[in-house]
Amino acid sequence: MSEIERNLAQVQQKISAAAQRCGRSSEEVTLLAVSKTKPASALAEAIAAGQRAFGENYVQEGVEKILHFRQRGVEGLQWHFIGPLQSNKSRLVAEHFDWCHTVDRLRIASRLSDQRPDNLPPLNVLIQINISDEQSKSGIPLSELDALAAQVSQLPRVQLRGLMAIPAPEPDYERQFAVARQMAVAFNELKSRYPSVDTLSLGMTDDMEAAIAAGSTMVRIGTAIFGARDYTRHTEQ
Repeated sequence: MSEIERNLAQVQQKISAAAQRCGRSSEEVTLLAVSKTKPASALAEAIAAGQRAFGENYVQEGVEKILHFRQRGVEGLQWHFIGPLQSNKSRLVAEHFDWCHTVDRLRIASRLSDQRPDNLPPLNVLIQINISDEQSKSGIPLSELDALAAQVSQLPRVQLRGLMAIPAPEPDYERQFAVARQMAVAFNELKSRYPSVDTLSLGMTDDMEAAIAAGSTMVRIGTAIFGARDYTRHTEQ
């Protein structure tokens, strides 16, 4: 068993245990393996261990990996763009990825819709919420969600699937849970209005248990699967 395979099994066990503690099924929570800065060989190990959903933060790097596995005939993979998206990179996301987690303005959503090829299904999108009101983070305040969701839901080549957030680090579980519950309440309200909404992308290694207890349906885990990241050779902006 490879180290990555062993790490994946441990993460899945933690997800199952967290779900069980709050009376949920582990099948309700998707593990998104965050593979930014990691080589295709590391992803290949994860794929061999059964992992199918991968999250990338850098557009060009993600596209290279998507093409790498597509050219090798690897099927059934799901590619999620989870980084800040600049307008000049939207076409690459629209043409290659299956999901975009970081929609925070109508202009980006409209570009993704316009640039999504007709031969592909609509791009799944999540609206990013800046739940901790951090100036350094992307996303909109909850007060702007209803208006943006109404606009995004009308676009023809994207499908609104839910919400994403990156809460500020909180060492205390109760505080983690309180912030996650805010997101879950907003998610449930959105789900009641839009039949396509089914995904709350919330929770990373340090706050995964609280996010799952609050109602997250997708957790984004990177270092615990692939090990520490090396950014020294990464130049993409």
